[in-house]
Amino acid sequence: MTTYFERQLKEIDHSVHSMDMEVFERWVEEACETLKAGHKIIVSGLGKNVPICDKFVGSMLSLGLDAAFLHTNSAVHGDMGVIKDGDMVIILTKSGETAESVYLSRLLEERDINKWLLTFEKESTLTKEIPNAIVLDLIHEGDQWNIMPNNSTTVNLIVLQGLAMKVAANMGITLEDFKRNHPGGHIGETLRK
Repeated sequence: MTTYFERQLKEIDHSVHSMDMEVFERWVEEACETLKAGHKIIVSGLGKNVPICDKFVGSMLSLGLDAAFLHTNSAVHGDMGVIKDGDMVIILTKSGETAESVYLSRLLEERDINKWLLTFEKESTLTKEIPNAIVLDLIHEGDQWNIMPNNSTTVNLIVLQGLAMKVAANMGITLEDFKRNHPGGHIGETLRK
């Protein structure tokens, strides 16, 4: 079984190292500018990316940074109201071809927002339509058929958490800021001591 984990760690390592760090740094800068201007970071995904988006939003809110989740499917049923002019919207889609993601992206063209894409396909409908894109290379998902969202969702989590941590550092978020938002549980107890 150890071999399985070692193989997945290599896949994840390869994927993370395929990221264009200049583009990532620009993403961080633009996210900071968005927040400093009083706007929020919105992540949109569906399927297995939903809990990944939730984790990112939870981390941002714990840091006192404004973020929200927009489910790609329910967006067109009124939830697009969460988006305000000046917000950054990040769309997660492995293929860049998911019909709901493409539809949402095109609807967002009518809004004054900063749109970003997190994907694993260099050539797709959405990489052609969204110039701000973090495109990662994924050799294998880590399941028996190379089809289950497994390694891709793990990498999405790592990248989004990296975004949150870099934004927090650049925004000068302190432990006291975090402490204000996290009074409960073991973390809250630890921070009170």
